[in-house]
Amino acid sequence: MRRSMLFMPGNNAGMLLNADILGADAVILDLEDAVSPAEKDAARILVRNALKYLGYEKCEVVVRINSIDTEFWKRDLEEILPLRPTLIMPPKISCAQDVLVVDEYMKQLEAKLGFAENTVGLIPLIETAMGVENAYAIASASPRVKAMLLGGEDLTADLQCKRTKEGNEIFYSRSRIVVAARAAGIDCYDTPFTDVNDDEGLCKDAEFAKSLGFTGKSAISPRHVASINEIFSPTLAEIEYAEEVMETIRVAKEQGKGVVSLRGKMIDAPIVARARRVLETAEAMGVRIHE
Repeated sequence: MRRSMLFMPGNNAGMLLNADILGADAVILDLEDAVSPAEKDAARILVRNALKYLGYEKCEVVVRINSIDTEFWKRDLEEILPLRPTLIMPPKISCAQDVLVVDEYMKQLEAKLGFAENTVGLIPLIETAMGVENAYAIASASPRVKAMLLGGEDLTADLQCKRTKEGNEIFYSRSRIVVAARAAGIDCYDTPFTDVNDDEGLCKDAEFAKSLGFTGKSAISPRHVASINEIFSPTLAEIEYAEEVMETIRVAKEQGKGVVSLRGKMIDAPIVARARRVLETAEAMGVRIHE
């Protein structure tokens, strides 16, 4: 389960120390935007040691490496990959070839380390107009790609438009990412809401992202995590209904019925699929309605 993904600067020892107690399902340890060029080497070592000695047992770990057009990204992978983070996040991915460049180097490192191929996954960061237009090609470029994340700030700079709280300027990009991810069978995560003091705005933005089909949402502030988790979690009513759906299907199969209804509505394959997803999320949350 990965509802919330919290960005953490890779050069801040105090924040790295507390990263897994902030309630996020995943933390993104950042070696790119949060770190100045002069601090890249120090941040890389700090993140490596954090992964090695802190464990991060309460959340998944994603590491945002530097872009493949820099001198830093290979060294990032060389230091970080041996610690087996859940995912590597390469930024500014604009086409399938960008993914394959990272994938190939990871494959070489995994072979040297004696890891099985694709031990560590990829979550490309889409933050250019070209990346949005190539979203499906990126999503399906490699079995290593497990999800995509939309980066709204750099994207709007590339689009030459103003980034707003309402987000109308990235509506198309959001929709494109969701459709591409779902077509490729992977997860997709929404861009952070950057006003850390606007709780109402954050909730509205997260609810809209959920309505579009995003798996979850990223954040740059720990105070946003609880709201994101709540919004992207099924309600008790939704869980109860999902259990009713699955029980109705079970009984119908036992009775040899091909067509069934619940609360006056036909139960078809999409409803069953949604019910399964709700129950899978509930199980990951440790929620049980019936024992």
